[in-house]
Amino acid sequence: MMDVYSKTGRWKLYLAILGVLIALLPVFYSNYLAQNLAEREKTHVELLVRTLKEISLNQNYDQDMTYQVEVLEKLNNVSVVTVNHNGDVQLHNYPENADTSAILKRVRASGIQPLTTPDYEAIYWEYPKILTLIRYFPLLQLFLLLIYAAIGYAVFNLTRKEEQNRVWVGMAKETAHQLGTPISGIMGWIENLKSSDTDPEQAAEIVSHMEQDVLKLQQVSDRFSKIGSKPELHPCSLLKELLEAKRYMQVRASRHIVFDFPDEGEQDYFVDINPNLFSWVLENLLRNALDAMEGEGRIMARISKHHHMIHLEITDTGKGIPAGKFDTIFRPGYSTKLRGWGLGLSLAKRIIENYHNGRIYVKDSVVDQGTSFMIELRESEDGIR
Repeated sequence: MMDVYSKTGRWKLYLAILGVLIALLPVFYSNYLAQNLAEREKTHVELLVRTLKEISLNQNYDQDMTYQVEVLEKLNNVSVVTVNHNGDVQLHNYPENADTSAILKRVRASGIQPLTTPDYEAIYWEYPKILTLIRYFPLLQLFLLLIYAAIGYAVFNLTRKEEQNRVWVGMAKETAHQLGTPISGIMGWIENLKSSDTDPEQAAEIVSHMEQDVLKLQQVSDRFSKIGSKPELHPCSLLKELLEAKRYMQVRASRHIVFDFPDEGEQDYFVDINPNLFSWVLENLLRNALDAMEGEGRIMARISKHHHMIHLEITDTGKGIPAGKFDTIFRPGYSTKLRGWGLGLSLAKRIIENYHNGRIYVKDSVVDQGTSFMIELRESEDGIR
């Protein structure tokens, strides 16, 4: 168990590191874009100042300044503050009524290194708003992602806790259900033994039934002890396991239920299973079928081979399952029964798929007509016997 927690802790650490890297990647990329835009803006400033100088030097000459004017029009979003060697400040591409001293103070405090030329002591400029947005957008994105992750984690945590509660409640009820039948039987046999008119032959029969119930208690204990640990698998006759489950459930079913199962001596296949856990799966499927038929109907079981996989199909003529619920019924806590606790099929899926490397699924179901469950297991290397 400690190993499980340590592995979980490592995975959380790896996911946290990956999350940090994913979060930082947009920040670095946006800074890279911002630096490139800043360099381009600096080039635009140099071009604007040079163009203004050319226009100033040639304003007394009859020279075509069309190109220079076009350049100024294209650079009309570049805001520049120039300070000449006499300390005169001139604003370019600012509103006419702009506060010169306030703007000069702001651009000096911006941290942008001013340009110097022979004509100007300093040339300041301000980056456009789009550059600021690019720089701060990853931080906004990160903030929103953190909020989304926090909400998602809270919802996931609540869902997980709710599922854990359903599993614990279901496991407790399943334990009580599994233990209840043999305990009730033992109590009944004890009452019979207390009767003064019990003859030796009848007493021996009662003791035999009590031994069967004690074996059932041992079987239940063994089943629960194997949940969470890797069980040992052995080559077993699938037909034998199926018929034993039939015998156990048939005596507890209504007389109006027909069990259409293969007979002893029919085609048999061997699969690697843990008999105790596998019988639990069969009992759960048969119990669900009996509940779905409400005392009258037919349960059919068929065994077949497809390539190296052995298929066990169990069909009932019960209420059926809606098509959209084929996967939902295997979730812990899901049940269509008023008194159900929704753990039987979840355990069956875990036992078949996690412990036996097989598959269990709803092959077909029609509401008010019946349901077919399919179990697929790989054939044992011992083959057919």
